[in-house]
Amino acid sequence: MTAGAAQAAEMDGAAMPVTWGIPFVGMLLSIALLPLVAPNFWHHHFGKVTAGWALAFLLPFALVYGMGAAGVNLVHALLAEYLPFVILLTALYTVAGGIYVRGNLRGSPGLNTAILAIGAVLASFMGTTGASMLLIRPLLRANDNRRHQAHVVVFFIFIVSNAGGALTPLGDPPLFLGFLKGVDFFWTVRHIWQPMLFLTLALLAIFYVIDHKLMGEKGETDLPDPTPCVDVTGAQSRLGFDGRVNFVLLGVVVVLVLISGIWRTPVGFEIAGTHVGLPGLVRDVGLIVVALLSLKLTPARVYQANDFGWGPMQEVAKLFAGIFLTIIPVIAMLKAGVDGPFGAVVRAVTNGDGTPNPAMYFWATGVLSSFLDNAPTYLVFFNTAGGDPVHLMTDMALTLAAISAGAVFMGANTYIGNAPNLMVKAIAEDRGVKMPGFFGYMIWSVCILVPLLVLMTLIWFK
Repeated sequence: MTAGAAQAAEMDGAAMPVTWGIPFVGMLLSIALLPLVAPNFWHHHFGKVTAGWALAFLLPFALVYGMGAAGVNLVHALLAEYLPFVILLTALYTVAGGIYVRGNLRGSPGLNTAILAIGAVLASFMGTTGASMLLIRPLLRANDNRRHQAHVVVFFIFIVSNAGGALTPLGDPPLFLGFLKGVDFFWTVRHIWQPMLFLTLALLAIFYVIDHKLMGEKGETDLPDPTPCVDVTGAQSRLGFDGRVNFVLLGVVVVLVLISGIWRTPVGFEIAGTHVGLPGLVRDVGLIVVALLSLKLTPARVYQANDFGWGPMQEVAKLFAGIFLTIIPVIAMLKAGVDGPFGAVVRAVTNGDGTPNPAMYFWATGVLSSFLDNAPTYLVFFNTAGGDPVHLMTDMALTLAAISAGAVFMGANTYIGNAPNLMVKAIAEDRGVKMPGFFGYMIWSVCILVPLLVLMTLIWFK
């Protein structure tokens, strides 16, 4: 493994042919197409498909670069990226799933818009995953007797699962990675609040118009309430919460994440060339304890009322395991800069005189974040812009704002751009909502999000 670490360090993305990206492209196409052309097969075997694409990268990589290098990259992807990512998502999923919003909510344009607005505010303080898991179930219950429900979930993904997380490092993984790299905690709220407010208000207004039109259609609310969605607390109209202990645990999650970013210490240990620092270890162990405490302290009836199950979390964990592995060579090729296979992308973000082009940084980061997961893509362009947090926060503030906004806002362009997207989709489908497929969802994002993002570019990033 020590020899492998040296080999891995010498892996040159500039010398890698683009064919190394085939497993990653295959992974994306599987997520996009198999649910459409072979839904039953995908539902029962998506984990095996994911493992197949992961092996399609790892085995050839081991043959070309050696078992040591393959092991080092596998361990690094597992310890430094995948496990912290999944542990945080699992903690937020468990804690938020243990909070039941009781009361007889009935979906209307006004109520639905209000829930989306509340979710946008919460997302920057409890994370897009936490806010999504807290509010998606009561929103689905409120609309369970409506014929058209998919548009509600699509806009929920746009607003709560993505745009709302743009104000703090707690909101979205890319901003948290920037925080770990040295970006000030309050820098994002000072520099991105205007485009975030514009995008959120515009989406809320568009949603209200669409929902109001659909609500007026004949037979829109004729569907009977499905049995699983009955309010088990009784026929009470008063709003309230069950599982309140989880609000405290949610605060513990926030504190653990903050401490891991603020606490600086060289204490840690090396595993196959990957440094496991004490702050990150304390955070991850603490998050696991929080999830276990939530399961222990939350009454079973609360999880039952929420129709809580591990299916959506398992789906996200398996799919992102494949994504985090097959993305390794793609990120290496991007990091090679202008000398790599994707040199055209890197050159596109730089003006002829060598200065950064904020508009191109916004779109390059955003488009790649739509398909490559926004957290590692943010890091690629953060480093492409120099990687010095002090310089980026001052002299290159507009560039850093463009990178941050592109990663957060355009994570909503596809189901795989941000982890909560897939989780929300899975929960909605579990409750019987017929969600659009991969490309069907993209029609929504291209028609609604992209024009707003173009307008945002002309106003803030030109």
